[in-house]
Amino acid sequence: MKNTVDEIKNITGKQIKKGIQKTRELKFYLLKFAVRIAIFLGVLFFYIQDRDLMGSLMNQPFWHGFTLIHLIWIIFMGLMFLHLIPNNKLSMAWKKAKETEYRPVENYDELELMKFVQKQNIAAWKVMLVWLCFNAVWGMLYLFGILNSSDLLMLTVFYFLSDYICILLFCPFQKIWMKNKCCINCRIYDWGHFMMFTPMLFIKNFYSWSLFFTSLVVLIHWEIVYAKHPERFWEGSNQTLQCRNCKERTCQIKKKLSSGK
Repeated sequence: MKNTVDEIKNITGKQIKKGIQKTRELKFYLLKFAVRIAIFLGVLFFYIQDRDLMGSLMNQPFWHGFTLIHLIWIIFMGLMFLHLIPNNKLSMAWKKAKETEYRPVENYDELELMKFVQKQNIAAWKVMLVWLCFNAVWGMLYLFGILNSSDLLMLTVFYFLSDYICILLFCPFQKIWMKNKCCINCRIYDWGHFMMFTPMLFIKNFYSWSLFFTSLVVLIHWEIVYAKHPERFWEGSNQTLQCRNCKERTCQIKKKLSSGK
């Protein structure tokens, strides 16, 4: 764990010398990224050591003793509940949906807002279609017995790590479909848990379905707020989302990497 954090610091240290501002939020994101790397490596080690044991633990009754699977489940469920209960500990990428964070732009163009919403909705559903088709492949391989529950759990933990790769380093959804400037402006920011736990849909047990259906609640909650208050999600109508008002600057490393400078 310590070595992983040191490696992250060394990598970002070089970037900081090139003009990256070490905001509190960026440092916190890097720490959480290091924790996710450690969790991924720990689960990967267990997976390589005894794939079948991991699969059997996934399918045993929930109350049949405390195992690594319980710990992973608690971490995942805890993260999702943080996105469902009011709190100020999360990024503005999530908090922008809250009424308290909305700072309206005076006399913004409502027609432009509607155009923005339409364009973003089309892009979002393209992402959803691509994601479901991509994961349907893993589902079919599982149903045909080529993959087992431990494989899908390992895939989920990889998605768990990839979530922060998208935030800090490179996001294919942003680059190819959404075209948003940063995570704070991302229309599908709170789709992350649903995407992370999509593989869990194919496994019929308490661990997997509780994760998947809770993630579905998170996604639906986000979509309801977006449908009711789209003005909170566009920088043309919400001053909070404008770059000049951003205090987090979590996009800096990603922008440095994309520019190649």
